[in-house]
Amino acid sequence: MVESSDEVQHGLQDVVALESRICFIDGKEGRLIYEGYDIRDLAARSTFEEVAYLLWYGRLPTTDQLAVLRHRLSQLRELPPSLAARIDSVPETATPMDVLRTAVSELALFEPEETRPGPSSIGGAQRLTAVLPSILAQFHRRRARLPRLEPRPDLSHAAYLLYALVNRVPTELEERALDVALILHADHELNASTFAARVTASTLSDLYSAVTSAVGTLKGPLHGGANERVMELLDEIGTADRVEEVVRAKLARHERIMGFGHRVYKVEDPRATILREWSRKIGEAKGDLRYYELLLKVEGVVHREKGLYPNVDLYSGSVYSHMGIPHDLFTPVFAASRVAGWTAHVLEEYQDLRLIRPMAKYIGPTDLPYVPIANRA
Repeated sequence: MVESSDEVQHGLQDVVALESRICFIDGKEGRLIYEGYDIRDLAARSTFEEVAYLLWYGRLPTTDQLAVLRHRLSQLRELPPSLAARIDSVPETATPMDVLRTAVSELALFEPEETRPGPSSIGGAQRLTAVLPSILAQFHRRRARLPRLEPRPDLSHAAYLLYALVNRVPTELEERALDVALILHADHELNASTFAARVTASTLSDLYSAVTSAVGTLKGPLHGGANERVMELLDEIGTADRVEEVVRAKLARHERIMGFGHRVYKVEDPRATILREWSRKIGEAKGDLRYYELLLKVEGVVHREKGLYPNVDLYSGSVYSHMGIPHDLFTPVFAASRVAGWTAHVLEEYQDLRLIRPMAKYIGPTDLPYVPIANRA
């Protein structure tokens, strides 16, 4: 065995891998910053399109710049006919994230100019952001027996996403709630999927390959999908009087309660603080506060028993569920937001290119004798 004094940081925890202007997480104070702006201010006053512009260009847009971006995104939503046909050919039982990963990769075949590494990839970033809702809708509408998706250039990104998935124009409150959720999920520094995208980009691979890497990484249940598990927990609990019993039993079996704890935040995730309030607002508007009230009780038990704070996943699923979004589309909706951050990081990687190549501490043997195959037991 090779011995080394180098300390291994499993999962690269606390390892500073690169410099970035895009996102800052203050885990001790519970702050999330995009390009210098606190997430609380952006969630209260901004829109997803404005935040996407901020992440891509490093500054907030003027009125004219925002109008241009909104128009461009609305014009880029349509799928190439052959890609739409390809999505229609996949089994209806396919996992939506598998469909999304495949479609993102195949989309590169139709846009060779915008896939090239470098500043021109901003066109691909906007194309991917605009088209992800259409990819999801092309698959989901067929399996749900909904009508074909119609162009709606009048709708914002958030409104179009909800319209695409549930076949109705959202209320003003629903549109704003989803817009806020998209803002909150747009970026989160070097999370696993963003890091995967930057590693791919660091090889001078194209934007679409990098985002395909990110989608594949987000599919993993330890990264995406936690809000689905939260909703499954609520369905298992059923009524408020069972919260204590069910949650404590799971903790006694050392089962993980999804929606709690974070590798970076040592206090409450600021995104959870914002989404808790939106869960209440949406519940009140629907005349159904069951999810909100159950989550408050779950939060209380977990914090008392384990000292853990909620993260972004605890309340987001309840917001999506009240809008009618199917549970297996929660992670794809996450991707429809995070694609803005993924592409911003890829663009930044192209500007300050250095191949990402960490080292591993070898712990295997080094002096095994080679035995001819005829003599092996």
